[in-house]
Amino acid sequence: MSEFYNPKRTRNLYDPSSPYKISRSKLDLFLECPRCFYLDRKMGVGRPPGFPFNLNSAVDSLLKKEFDRYRETQQSHPYCIEAKIDAVPFRHEKIDEWRDALRKGVQFLHEATNLILTGGVDDLWINKEGEVHVVDYKATSKNSEVNLDADWQRSYKRQVEIYQWLLKNNGLTISPIAYFVYCNGDANSENFNSVLNFKIKIIEYKGSIDWVESALLKASTCLRSNEIPKGAETCQYCCYFTEVKKALNPG
Repeated sequence: MSEFYNPKRTRNLYDPSSPYKISRSKLDLFLECPRCFYLDRKMGVGRPPGFPFNLNSAVDSLLKKEFDRYRETQQSHPYCIEAKIDAVPFRHEKIDEWRDALRKGVQFLHEATNLILTGGVDDLWINKEGEVHVVDYKATSKNSEVNLDADWQRSYKRQVEIYQWLLKNNGLTISPIAYFVYCNGDANSENFNSVLNFKIKIIEYKGSIDWVESALLKASTCLRSNEIPKGAETCQYCCYFTEVKKALNPG
């Protein structure tokens, strides 16, 4: 029997008296819908969990192992050579720590808000100028060419920008150029043969970290308030909740 989902929790609620950890995904939640963020972090009522993307996790794990081999030899990966990216996987004593978001990840205490922003990077590359590039792995399966043009992919861009901000505040020289290693599963093969082939495309993205501190300040103000903020008009969860209330209390 599957475990019953209980949306109410009492652990890890916001406490202004001590440094409070907020993950990259929770800051993104605030930007998506302040009401859902407030209910989650301060009142312990989280959104229903999504389905786990185990295939995506497998792709991430395999890519990390593969790039780690080139990290040891400090050679460019063939994907980078093909894309004419003059960089090698970044070798650093904290690389494994920075990639493990569940244990620690990359952290920085923002003293103005007493919030500790955290996140876990997929990879880092370094160019000949000594600049470090944030790298994120993505996996999908679609017939069209992969890109970053969809509105919902703005969260992907914010993701790497938060990593850029975190790593810069951890003393690294960060390039504004981030890379997405996008793996597109080919569903058009005539035979499966226990193999799923991927087309690999590296997408360059120039990020900006100027918004991150402002977002932290606004998130802190939200958490310190005693009033539940309005839900975003585009938030499907809040819209659903509103319609449920109308259905249960007609008239």
